[in-house]
Amino acid sequence: MLSKIIRLGLTAIIFGWSVWQFIDGEIGNGIALLLPAAIVLFTYFRNERILISLYHMRKSDVAKAEKSLLRISSPQKSLIKGQLAYYYLLLGMIESQRKVGKAETLLKKALNTGLRMDQDKALAKLNLAGIALSKRRKKEAQILLTEVKRLDTKNALAEQTKYIKQQMKRI
Repeated sequence: MLSKIIRLGLTAIIFGWSVWQFIDGEIGNGIALLLPAAIVLFTYFRNERILISLYHMRKSDVAKAEKSLLRISSPQKSLIKGQLAYYYLLLGMIESQRKVGKAETLLKKALNTGLRMDQDKALAKLNLAGIALSKRRKKEAQILLTEVKRLDTKNALAEQTKYIKQQMKRI
């Protein structure tokens, strides 16, 4: 909670300084101070540790991604609702390679907390379908896969969906 207040306070101070520069006639300084204010405000809505973790996940460096996520102290207090959903999503994807049960609860938390984009919801549900299939819950996996198809409008997860469907035929 304190981190959020500090970020908003710092943004207000820098913005106030920028306004003072405009009033004082220093237009260039005022414009130059708007950029740091915008950057600090951006970190309020997009946590830098989550962004770093996303970068490492895209590079397939799961250990570094997990390390950067675990550096977030008390995520329920320091992250806003949208950030918390992505925190749970990333942790769930990391845990899905180790403990399936813990990953399932984290992915469900991510969906319940509120992922913003349909593509991210589809990714979470695809992982949940894989977990359900590994626990031999074929019907639940089928329901999740139909939701993935509905949410994945760009067909980015089509190959993974086909793979899970092939695995379903074996059960």
